[in-house]
Amino acid sequence: MNPILPPALVAAMEWMQWVFLAYFIGLNIAYLCLNYVSVFGVIRYMREHGGRMLLKNFARYQPPVTIIVPAYNEERTIVSSIRSLLHLGYPEYEVLVVNDGSTDRTLEAVVEAFSLVEFPEAYRRRLPTAPVRRVFASPTHARVRLVDKENGGKADALNAGINCARYPLFCVVDADCILQHDSLTRVVQPFLEDSTTVAAGGVIRVVNGCRVENGHLAKIDLPRSLLAMFQTVEYLRAFLFGRLGWSPMNALLIISGAFGVFYKERVIAAGGYRTDTVGEDMDLVVRLHRTLREERRAYRITFVPDPICWTEAPEDLHSLRSQRARWQQGLVESLLPNWRLMFRRNGGAVGWLAFPFMFVFECIGPLIEVAGYVAVIVLFLAGLLSPEAFAVFLFASVGLGVLLSVNALLLEELSFHLYSRPSQQLRLFVVAIVENFGYRQLTSVWRLLGIFRWVLGLRGRGRRWGRMHRHARWQQDVETPHAPALANKPLPATPPRRTEASGA
Repeated sequence: MNPILPPALVAAMEWMQWVFLAYFIGLNIAYLCLNYVSVFGVIRYMREHGGRMLLKNFARYQPPVTIIVPAYNEERTIVSSIRSLLHLGYPEYEVLVVNDGSTDRTLEAVVEAFSLVEFPEAYRRRLPTAPVRRVFASPTHARVRLVDKENGGKADALNAGINCARYPLFCVVDADCILQHDSLTRVVQPFLEDSTTVAAGGVIRVVNGCRVENGHLAKIDLPRSLLAMFQTVEYLRAFLFGRLGWSPMNALLIISGAFGVFYKERVIAAGGYRTDTVGEDMDLVVRLHRTLREERRAYRITFVPDPICWTEAPEDLHSLRSQRARWQQGLVESLLPNWRLMFRRNGGAVGWLAFPFMFVFECIGPLIEVAGYVAVIVLFLAGLLSPEAFAVFLFASVGLGVLLSVNALLLEELSFHLYSRPSQQLRLFVVAIVENFGYRQLTSVWRLLGIFRWVLGLRGRGRRWGRMHRHARWQQDVETPHAPALANKPLPATPPRRTEASGA
């Protein structure tokens, strides 16, 4: 027995190391099973949906969609994002920008770039939101509208967008995102194939390193920042077999808040987005599962692996830490209020598999991981853990993680092949190995911080926006002349009178 450590502490650490080992073995076995399901899912999807002829045949049946773009202090990227949305190959849609009381020139930038003018439109308040000041429309860009409202947070901005949406489906896209030409067409496809579909999500990829010209994705490349490269591999792993594995079982609990399509009436019936949580996107999906199963309705919530939304990943540690802590806090706030979904009689795969998986491995997982790492390292340094046992723990926590990351790269190469150059594939392979030595452990610490924030009751942040420093080096826009009426004149601070109708 080591005289430096108290016997009770040594016993607790030895117990923790076995919990840690069992946790990582269970986690990686579950991910390998999801990987197995994903491989066959991608093969089947590519066989059924790989051709573009099928999309053209369905074009006349595609339902109209409102694309909601919530924005708060996004003047650097908002115009480029809207331009990319106007290039979508979709028959009927509108782009509805919701300015959530920005303190920079977000409102002015959109008004000037698209020649927007105030429009006396009635606002039907079916979901409660912060007061709406004005609604703008464009005489030159018929698809673009803008809602100017008081600050209430992202969820509140989304609810205001739902209130103003004209069409039965709405698509949520972040203000710093770029959609590919056929992304909306492909992500809406599940609504045509299955009338019970209430939500569908697409893939998020990292735009850092790419080149966007006037809203067009002109060049696909990898980030130069090592931190953004780590996130590129993370996104591949999370989407290509994390979410793709759950989708066939109708057990998908997350649709990214940066790119998802929802049936508007069903979301309104569920109460819209919660404004008292930082994870409004996941909370909505989990709540849809719970309420629809309580009502015993047939429904589908689907992940589609090829519609792509490109978003900027943080390249500094402070922004990334805040993002991951926020995501973890949102995860806890989404799962616990909907705990009745777990192990309910008609819970299906989502209640008996996906929810327990998310709770054990994602919700409380960071606590087990960090405690396990600390216990193993302390016992090894104190001479209470043999090199052989240490090697076993290293393989369980790191080796299997490398295997999963490399499998995600292989799945990307065999299916969508976006990073086609050998130099790109080599860089991804190296990063898939290196990220398991330090980066994944650091993200576990940040996620643990998110749990502590929830435990300490720091929940009044649901109305705030998750902010990060954006470089926007990927966009190369041609200068757009300002609208004459607004070039040298600020927008009026006092909103004019407008009509407001209350909804049922």
